[in-house]
Amino acid sequence: MKNQVKESNHMFSNRQLLLLLIPIIAEQFLTSLMGMADSMMVSTVGPAALSGVSLVDAVNLLVVQAFNAMATGGVIICSNYIGQRNLKKANDSARQVLLVSLSISLFMTILGLIFRNGLLSLIFGEVEADVMRASQIYFLLTILSYPFVALAAAGSAIFRSQSNTRLPMNIAIISNLLNVAGNATLIYVFNMGVAGAATSTLVSRIFNAVVLLILLRSDKNEISVKDYLKIRPHRHSIKKILAMGVPNGIENSMFQFGRLAIQSSVSTLGTIAIAAQSMTVILENVNGVAGVGVGIGLMTIVGQCLGAGQKDEAIYYTKKMIKWGYIAIIVSCLIAYAIARPVTTLAGMPAESARQCLYMMGWVTIFKPILWAPSFITAYGMRAAGDVKFSMLVSTLTMWLCRVTLATYLIRVAHIGAMGVWIGMFSDWGLRAIIFTIRFISKKWIHKVI
Repeated sequence: MKNQVKESNHMFSNRQLLLLLIPIIAEQFLTSLMGMADSMMVSTVGPAALSGVSLVDAVNLLVVQAFNAMATGGVIICSNYIGQRNLKKANDSARQVLLVSLSISLFMTILGLIFRNGLLSLIFGEVEADVMRASQIYFLLTILSYPFVALAAAGSAIFRSQSNTRLPMNIAIISNLLNVAGNATLIYVFNMGVAGAATSTLVSRIFNAVVLLILLRSDKNEISVKDYLKIRPHRHSIKKILAMGVPNGIENSMFQFGRLAIQSSVSTLGTIAIAAQSMTVILENVNGVAGVGVGIGLMTIVGQCLGAGQKDEAIYYTKKMIKWGYIAIIVSCLIAYAIARPVTTLAGMPAESARQCLYMMGWVTIFKPILWAPSFITAYGMRAAGDVKFSMLVSTLTMWLCRVTLATYLIRVAHIGAMGVWIGMFSDWGLRAIIFTIRFISKKWIHKVI
């Protein structure tokens, strides 16, 4: 009874929090699981195919993160307006989020189509010929999916800002199942190899975006967007979205540039090490999805709290979600480590690649539960409160100082192999955790978003 009374004094009950978070976590987990299934299917084509796809995915992630950053700006703005109960402004902002996302994605698609081969050669240099050939095929087809990725990210963000996380999850489930089914058909039945994997990804992304945009038109939504062709730019709204989204975009882009710099070093280690590192990254993504889900949900929670003028509630829920994040990461890390050996076996990885992968996953399972929650979930809450520039500066600094510089030295100079990537990453997490915790305690992170 005492706990029930205590919970009733806050904006969200535990039940409401779980209803918000569970679909996000399930969606993130399913997406990572499907990504792992994709890699396992591609790996049956050969190590060169897996290496080529993983190299391109590093580039694609850079672009996708830019789209997600604009979507994040949309979540922050729309959540604040919903907290204020200003649904007209929320709807107007949602329309502008879609317009900005589409415009940026079309620009990136054109650039990608023009410079795709030169970009791959510039980033990855002298990789084996069959790896580069697989990369070029996969990159061409996935570039065409950029507008759909951007619109899907924006649509999902708009639904999440109004606490509707179940619908994007359901669509993601169907989309990912279509992707896996398409992979199985095009790779195993039609023997299309890497081209089959890319085609399946393209079709599933088109499906995801189209369905979300159709469902966003419903009058049952708090935010309903219709007449897409009549959307026109609104300077003031776009300025606010960019003020939230651009720092996130720079932060995410720096993160992905760092990954590319690291990938460039890993690519010098040979196909065996590339395959081991690629699978380790996939498994590490799987064990982080629950924590990411908690962080994404926290943005909606903090946004609505601050929109309603409840700063103490924003602080309370950030602390609570950090605790929940610890629990989520511990559980998911243990699960990911338990499935690591069967996954490497089912993927048909060479014995040495599998051994290296399991060794690196062991260290990830030790350090990630300790460092990840305070270094990432805290930052999600700060971004939702408008503290986007500080988050950008810290994340960029720690990324290049620890993750890139240290990892590059350990791989290229100390010659300790792909494990150098993870030592750099653990250092990055640790430094971020210290800085963000100090910032959180100071309460300087709460800004007036709108």
